[in-house]
Amino acid sequence: MTMPRQATPKISEQLEEREAAAGQALFDMANLRPERTGLPFVVFISQRGGVRHDVRVKVARGAKVKPSEMATVAIRPTLRVARGKLDPSELALLSQWVDLNRDVLVRYRDGDIEYTEDAIEALRPLRR
Repeated sequence: MTMPRQATPKISEQLEEREAAAGQALFDMANLRPERTGLPFVVFISQRGGVRHDVRVKVARGAKVKPSEMATVAIRPTLRVARGKLDPSELALLSQWVDLNRDVLVRYRDGDIEYTEDAIEALRPLRR
């Protein structure tokens, strides 16, 4: 007797599942508005969770975006765009902000700063 073959999910279903997982990851991030950071875009920060990569932030034009519309920026060992696109001038501004706040970002990501509001309170805005 042969076992019935299970149908593989359609590509659109796979994409929806991926988007839902990315949306959940985004939900687990704190979004920092431009007035808080001094940057012309929203910055998303998070704790480690179950990820294996080093410290990263995400950047978007607004707080309500699809994960595919964001840029992901690794901050160690050097600042670099890991996914998405960011103008060189925006990357330069983000680099200045990260330099001001690297310790807080790393400590929050590693769980040394447990509460999001404590991390937000410790972050310093970029003065332009």
